[in-house]
Amino acid sequence: MVNFKFDKSINDGFSSALRNRVNNYFKQKQIDPKANSLMIGKTIISFSLYVLIYFIILFSGINNLFMLYSLWALLGLGQALIGMTLMHDLVHGALTKSKPLYNLLQIPVILIGVESLIWKIEHNLLHHNYTNIEGIDQDIHPRYVFRFSTNQPRKWFHKYQHIYATLIYGLMIIEWVTIKDFVKVIKYRKTGLIKTNKEAILTTISITIKKAIFYLVFLIIPLKVMPFPPLYITIMFITMLVISGIVLTIIFQIAHVVPSCAFIENDDNSYKETWHVHQMLTTSNFSIGNKFITYVLGSLNYQIEHHLFPNICHVYYPEISEIVRATAVEFGIPYYTKKTIWDAVSAHYSHLKTLGKRVNKLENLPIT
Repeated sequence: MVNFKFDKSINDGFSSALRNRVNNYFKQKQIDPKANSLMIGKTIISFSLYVLIYFIILFSGINNLFMLYSLWALLGLGQALIGMTLMHDLVHGALTKSKPLYNLLQIPVILIGVESLIWKIEHNLLHHNYTNIEGIDQDIHPRYVFRFSTNQPRKWFHKYQHIYATLIYGLMIIEWVTIKDFVKVIKYRKTGLIKTNKEAILTTISITIKKAIFYLVFLIIPLKVMPFPPLYITIMFITMLVISGIVLTIIFQIAHVVPSCAFIENDDNSYKETWHVHQMLTTSNFSIGNKFITYVLGSLNYQIEHHLFPNICHVYYPEISEIVRATAVEFGIPYYTKKTIWDAVSAHYSHLKTLGKRVNKLENLPIT
């Protein structure tokens, strides 16, 4: 289990005011913070486009390889779209309170190749509760090839990490739909996050079945139906996964792994700050006010609001962001944001480049 505590006595006024104001917003408007008609429409549209592209690939009779590779790339974007706009909210419990509907919406999740339970532990529990805390938040785990903060050791090849990062990001979904979920079952059982051997076994069986369905639909059936050599079809399948991996990884990274965000060295299993302020210090928004970006990214450009209120459906984040920003200003709490998505992406890669340089240990700054 995770042994880490925040100090509830520091800046508690900000936390209380923020919770009360957001709760009052929904009470005064008399609206449910779960999915509304806009979210229902988005769910139908995103999944329908995903399925449509799939059937066009298989049954349209297109023989042009360039067009087919392009369609598989679009399928990768569709996979990322479902991950950001549907699966993300669903696993956070932000879509519905209905158990039958929750189970029904697992179908799109299965068809992007991931396991909900493992995502709940890694993302909901470890990342959201302990954002940017070394050794707990898996999103900043360096995996040897990266250096995401000054708390992490530098290797000679990290000076190139801003160059090879995109390639590694492209492999993330490939890892996810192959071995990651199985490896995490073993890890989380050892650490007690999966409590019993029975739960671990049932989770492994569930993962195996879901992976089998995913590979049947997106690899086995295309191999049987499409009139091309197996190598070509396999590369098309990998193209989908690489595009999805790049998009998903970058979108999540630019919210936390940028110069403005704090990275907490876990020395004594505690942090002298309230949890809500910790989220403000370790999270950054981007492209707020851009309706297109907000729509296609599932409001992940409002990452601050999402981290503060993950159980609220993402369609409400633009509205409650005004409350969050005003409350932050009132209490003197930073509210980090980048004007555009390109600014955020540039900041992330600049951060990687800076951390890849040789570091002066006394000043903890890159040597120029």
